Amino acid sequence: MRSHGQAQFTGTSPQILELTREIARIAPSDAKILITGESGVGKELVARMIHSGSHRAHKAFMPVNCAGLPETLLESELFGHVKGSFTGAYRDKAGKLEIARDGTVFLDEVGEMSLRMQGLLLRFLETGELQKIGAERAAGVVNVRVIAATNRNLAERIAQGQFREDLFYRLNVIHLLVPPLRERRQDIAPMVEQFLQQFTRTGSQVVRAIALDALAALVDYSWPGNVRELENVIERLVVVGRHEVIQLSDLPTELVNQRPPASTPSDSRRQSVVDDLYTRLTAHRESFWTTVYPLYMQREITRSHVRDLVQKGLEEARGNYKIMVQLFNMEPGDYKRFLNFLRKHQCQLPFKDYRQIDPASLSKPAGGVPAAL
Repeated sequence: MRSHGQAQFTGTSPQILELTREIARIAPSDAKILITGESGVGKELVARMIHSGSHRAHKAFMPVNCAGLPETLLESELFGHVKGSFTGAYRDKAGKLEIARDGTVFLDEVGEMSLRMQGLLLRFLETGELQKIGAERAAGVVNVRVIAATNRNLAERIAQGQFREDLFYRLNVIHLLVPPLRERRQDIAPMVEQFLQQFTRTGSQVVRAIALDALAALVDYSWPGNVRELENVIERLVVVGRHEVIQLSDLPTELVNQRPPASTPSDSRRQSVVDDLYTRLTAHRESFWTTVYPLYMQREITRSHVRDLVQKGLEEARGNYKIMVQLFNMEPGDYKRFLNFLRKHQCQLPFKDYRQIDPASLSKPAGGVPAAL
């Protein structure tokens, strides 16, 4: 997705459709936005979509990679400098925040900023005043929308003293979580088609299409590098391809051999979160509505977390959602509300998959919760 003429997602998965609707709702405002998600999921694309849908669309969109520059150069990149302020400063230079006046600045990998740079950024966000390196006073107030993104867990970095909590709250006015590609596999096939068209546009390439078994392997792969990795793979296949149709044997070996997808570190972290939530519900007797629901609505946990939690509940309740309502410490009258929530957010799982047991055991489900069919 290197072309940003008209920034938009490719795919029709529920996750992407919901994220697209959320972007449309928040784009017209000037609120600061924090975009989180794994590396390569398309956080910059989200930022460009927000900018394109705002009243600032006719102004500049300025991306800044906060992880790609040393502290001094990053400060100059953002705030600018005056002539003679440091070795090599042969002329005055405007920073991205000044160049993007009335537009949008996208701070990618903001979690990699040094504490000193975080302090400078916080001051700008609070006052809007722009002070260049070497200048004796602020040059004035700049009106610019700031969108930040990170693949880091900022809560962990705050706890470790590596990220300022006050800056986090300044940036996190609105939080958008971009799901990894493995959680929206139905988007992979249309993405493959888009990238094939993109990289064969000149007509000088041999490749024209992809075989069904090769496409199936791409859909099955876990894509730890997400959309960026998929794009690079398709580009490589087009460049080195010797036949019109990409075959299964043409794919990199790691894509073909990983079936089913291997577990990743993020999978382990997700399972740890699910286990902790399940313990709070079943052992500490906390309610689903006060423990899980607010975390999901505030995007602190994802749809995958809720699905995994529902799976554990169904295993415990032998596929009985009414028992799970009791297990998760909800009132009996919350049964329909709970199911409506699960359906709305695509978290409901087929109960029959968890009833492959002796029917007599349903009268005494684990945990001592009475059966309620």
